[in-house]
Amino acid sequence: MYQLTLTIPEKTVLAINVKPEQLESEVLLAAAMKLYEVGKLSSGAANLASIPKVLFLSQLAIYDISTFKLKEAELIEDLVRA
Repeated sequence: MYQLTLTIPEKTVLAINVKPEQLESEVLLAAAMKLYEVGKLSSGAANLASIPKVLFLSQLAIYDISTFKLKEAELIEDLVRA
């Protein structure tokens, strides 16, 4: 396992309106969601956030991150084959 140390300005913590004891989980969730969004991780990104996959997927919805990864052309191709 890798360990990472971050220095986050107090103003940033205040700006995101999170208690200091919740900061680590908030940052890990944000990183997991972004890595999922850009395609670097699958829904297994929930492991990075240390939360169940179902909860991770619901968090994606709250932050308006699509879990639907098919491109329009792929969807049309699937519909034609159906």
